Amino acid sequence: MKSTRKGLRNDELYKDTYERLNCAECEQTLATENSPDEVYNVRKCPECGREWKELP
Repeated sequence: MKSTRKGLRNDELYKDTYERLNCAECEQTLATENSPDEVYNVRKCPECGREWKELP
């Protein structure tokens, strides 16, 4: 699983005018999954199911 920063650099993700992360393939806003056991959040595309981790 790549980080959101790498996804932005590789043009897999982009930010819209409101600074929300979107999947470049599906053009859908990413959903956030918080796990209390992990340090990072998982950002997931609801359309294609690809995941990225977002570090604080």
